[in-house]
Amino acid sequence: MKWLLVLPHMFIYRVIFVLWSAVALSGCAGSIERWIVDTRVHQGDVALERGNAADAALAYRLALRVNPNSAPARAGYVQAAAELARVQYGKGSFDDALATVDRGLAVDPQSAALAALKVTIEQAKLKREIVLTNYPTYRASVQEIAHAYAQLNATNALLLRSLKRFGYTFDARDLTAAIKRSYELQLEIAKNTNRLIVYRQLVTSGAPEMPEQTTTFGAASLLPLP
Repeated sequence: MKWLLVLPHMFIYRVIFVLWSAVALSGCAGSIERWIVDTRVHQGDVALERGNAADAALAYRLALRVNPNSAPARAGYVQAAAELARVQYGKGSFDDALATVDRGLAVDPQSAALAALKVTIEQAKLKREIVLTNYPTYRASVQEIAHAYAQLNATNALLLRSLKRFGYTFDARDLTAAIKRSYELQLEIAKNTNRLIVYRQLVTSGAPEMPEQTTTFGAASLLPLP
């Protein structure tokens, strides 16, 4: 330590000042980092309370850039990612929603909420792809079903005509004709209802319902009505 005695006092003071400044700045930097993280987390919390998941996710993400290990920032980001993904999913933006979920899972791979949401979105995306792929067939089928229901008006008109005629003639044959039209309406409505059930199942999952899942009016079919 004798070498310190031969150094100019001013130089020694400068070295001490530099070392003290480095220590002070190190502590100050830590305080600034905590302040930035706390500020961003607070911004995220406020945005979530206001229902703005996008701004909340951004605020938490900025906090994580400063301190990736911040527990409040990580928890907040996962919650914001889930909320934002639900909004995107509700708008039909399945790819954006899945990307948001994946970013959330990158922060917390064990998040059960995000994992379940991802499965839901993937299933919805698959169903939409099935519908888009089969759209020409689906469109033709719904037009056929609508036409079949429109034809019921003609049968119903004949039924009403028979009842009206009976009001003048009191002829039992007019009642018989009305009863016949009523049975025809029941049969056609049952047939159309079965076709609607199968059509709904095709649109929602891409697979027809099993026969036992339909009504008891007979086997359903999407083939053109006879």
